[in-house]
Amino acid sequence: MFDHAMTIAPLDWMAVFSAMLCGAIIGIERQMLGKPVGIRTSMLVCLSTYIFVSISNAVASGSTDPSRVIGQIITGVGFLDAGVMMSRDRLVVGVTSAATIWILAAIGVTIASGYHLTGIKLAILGIVVLVGVDRAENTFGAMQRGVHARLTAKKRR
Repeated sequence: MFDHAMTIAPLDWMAVFSAMLCGAIIGIERQMLGKPVGIRTSMLVCLSTYIFVSISNAVASGSTDPSRVIGQIITGVGFLDAGVMMSRDRLVVGVTSAATIWILAAIGVTIASGYHLTGIKLAILGIVVLVGVDRAENTFGAMQRGVHARLTAKKRR
C-alpha cells in the first residue's frame, strides 16, 4: 500500500531529485547575486521540463513523435526568456537570466532522456561559466567595456 502511494510513474524519483538538484545548483548562485531567476525558479524550470519530456515519452505511441515536445519546450522557453529580458535606459538587461533558463530547460531534457549524471555535470559547468566569467569581468578591465561598463557605472551611483 505504501509503495503504491509513493510511486510517481511514469516519472522517477531519482530523476526528479536530479532535476531539483541541478536547478538548485544554478539557482543558488543566481539567488546569491540577487538575480530574478533564483533557487525556486531554477528548480521549477528544470523539474517541469523533465516532467513534460518524461510524460511525452510515456504516452508516445507508434504514430506519435515525443521529440516534438522538446521542440515545443524550446519555443516556450524562448517566449519565457523574451519576458525576462528588458530594455532599460537603452540597455538590454536580463540576458544572462534568460540564458540561465535556457540551460535549465536543456538540463531537464537531458535528465528526462535518462542522463541524470550528465545533467548534474552540465549544471556544474553552468556554474563554472556564470562564476568564472563574472570573476573574469571583475578582474580584467578590458571585459568591462560597452554595456558592462555602463551597467557597472549605474550600480555605483
